[in-house]
Amino acid sequence: MIEEHDGAHGASRPEDVVDDVVERVLGAPRTLRREELASQAGVGLPESRRLWRAMGFADVGDAVAFTEADLEALRLLDGLVQRGLLDRDTSVDVTRALGQTTSRLADWQADTFGRILVRTGVLDLDDPLGPGSADRLRDEVDRLLPVLEKLLAYSWRRQLAAAVERALADAEADGDVETGHLTVGFADQVGFTRLSRQLTESDLAALVGRFEARSADIVVSAGGRLIKTLGDEILFVAADPAAAAEAALRLLAEHEADEEMPRLRIGLATGVVVTRRGDVFGTTVNLASRLTAVARPDTVLVDAVTADLLHDDPAWRLRPLPPRAVRGIGLVRPVSLQRAPEERDHDGAVG
Repeated sequence: MIEEHDGAHGASRPEDVVDDVVERVLGAPRTLRREELASQAGVGLPESRRLWRAMGFADVGDAVAFTEADLEALRLLDGLVQRGLLDRDTSVDVTRALGQTTSRLADWQADTFGRILVRTGVLDLDDPLGPGSADRLRDEVDRLLPVLEKLLAYSWRRQLAAAVERALADAEADGDVETGHLTVGFADQVGFTRLSRQLTESDLAALVGRFEARSADIVVSAGGRLIKTLGDEILFVAADPAAAAEAALRLLAEHEADEEMPRLRIGLATGVVVTRRGDVFGTTVNLASRLTAVARPDTVLVDAVTADLLHDDPAWRLRPLPPRAVRGIGLVRPVSLQRAPEERDHDGAVG
């Protein structure tokens, strides 16, 4: 239970307001130092600090910084190690992956809901930690947290179920499908750096958010999977080269139709892909990235393997381009990908 201080809802000093809101988000007061945390969890202090850093947090020194929830999390993770499900190094990898994923989500949520709270008058920009704003902020935090927590758990379960289904489908294929053989796509916004210098921070954030949201919707609807976004770039994969091609051309069309969005250039490559902690690596990924770098605005370039796999499908128009040397790859033979024009009969109707 969060201890209340002065007034109906608690602290009135700015530093006390911050502590109160943070502990509401944590769900419990901070009562433990790092040595106490490690000792009560039965984990060595060096290992406990290693896991804390893997989560992405700075050293807290001798501060009272940890809650009972931190203690329970450390015990749960150590339990997986004790049962032999994880070794120490893998437990750090798991912790780092969780930290990196949730950090980005938390930053986005804090920024998004912060702007909403200001716009709706919950927070007073002139005195955001004053008594009025503080009381309203506490009330909103208490309402929002349970909902966001449930939605996060729901989304994670859905994503995990999809990942398990993909893995089992590969196993069921019994070697007929090469695990990790994917088409990789990179999409890059042309002129983003120059444009970013001309926009305010809020306008730039809105542009990036729109790019990420639209790209995710398009990739998923075409049958692909968004791996990550990198500000002005996205990385996606698809088990079917035709799905990756469809996603690429839909992405181009979406950006061409929006005058406020920078144009795209996209590269696709197909081959063996190494998957690790939800990210993808390997020569195929590098080739897709290099093809993107040499593509012109509003174009999609594919490698020879992808072109061969799409060759017999009348939905696509493929045009070989002159070979060129690509840094780190060698000589490549890019192929331009376009959607084939619809055929029309003699009366002008689409046939």
